[in-house]
Parts: sequence; structure tokens; C-alpha cells
Amino acid sequence: LSDRFFPYAAIQTDAVLSLDEDTSLSTSEVDFAFVVWRGFPERIVGFASRSHFWDPERRRWGYTSKWTNEISIILTTAAFYHRYYHSLFTELLPAGLRELVDGLAACEDILMNVLVAAVTKLPPIKVTQRKQHKETVPQQVKGTAGAAGGRRFSQQQDCLNQLADWFGYMPLVSSQLRLDPVLFKDQVSVLRKKYPRLEKP
Repeated sequence: LSDRFFPYAAIQTDAVLSLDEDTSLSTSEVDFAFVVWRGFPERIVGFASRSHFWDPERRRWGYTSKWTNEISIILTTAAFYHRYYHSLFTELLPAGLRELVDGLAACEDILMNVLVAAVTKLPPIKVTQRKQHKETVPQQVKGTAGAAGGRRFSQQQDCLNQLADWFGYMPLVSSQLRLDPVLFKDQVSVLRKKYPRLEKP
């Protein structure tokens, strides 16, 4: 899994668009996210977000996908970031952390966000998705989705806490910022909108 952040020579652009094979985005969504990233090239800019929190009862860090007013993680399933972070990920981080990523589900997202936050001291940026976008679960896997999701969530919690232990603090920075296209919800002529296809039909 950590190989997705290897500094491949074939990557010539400063911007890297990281996408999972099952990610579905419109050209307007990609265009808007890229425009935002150009304004904040030191940050991760993307669509799906997560957040961390301190659990005082368990005395450990928690990880949640619930829709809240704060975000601190942008999943690299659909995100822009600078290719420089590939070099930091591969050359700066110890091999033990990359092995941790390869052993735990969805830990690579968390580690990349932790790395960027540790370097910049800034949160990632969430951008708008189409309102009709929904993550689909194939019919044949719905029966096992609950158990698998529970294991995955447990591993993500474990990953987050192991990273905090290694860094000696929690580098992630929370933010309440979300960027939407200008005039996204305004009742104006569609011809005046720069990203009309982000409008809910």
C-alpha cells in the first residue's frame, strides 16, 4: 500500500491526483479541486474527509467518519497533493512506519495526512462533491460489510494511535473549512456558473 506514495520518475507534474480504482468524479469536480489545490499547494485537497478526537475515557485517540463540523484527514482515494510528499514519505519516514501502513487497513491515508500536517502545521482542505454522490456497496458483499467495516475501523484507530506514539504528539490539525464553487447554490443562470455540473439536478 505504501507504494502508492513512491516518488516515481514518471510523475513530472507538481500536482498529484490520487484516485482509487472505484472512485467516480466528474470533470467539474476534478477541475474545481485542482483550482483549490493551486491556491494551497502545500496542503492535501480532496473530497472524502475523516476526523480525529481525543477519547478521555479510553485515554487514546479516536477516528471517525461521522459528518461533523471538523475535519483533519482527507482520504487519498480522491485527493490532490504535491509530489514532494512522495519523496518525504519514502525517504524521510522510517521503514517501520511504512511497514505499519502495509499491515493495517487504510493506514496509508492517515500516515500521509499525519506527515503533511507535521511538516506544514496546517489542516487539509475539503472541497464539494456532487450532492447525489453516494458510495455504493456491491450486493454480494453487503452481508459481510458490517464485520469487515468493524475490523477496518479498529485497525484505523490502532494506526492513528501508533502514529501519535511514534511522533510523540498528534500532528493532525482540525479545520472547519470547506470550499464550494462560487454561486454553487445561488439561483442564477447556469451560464454564469463556472462549475454548473456540480449543481444537483
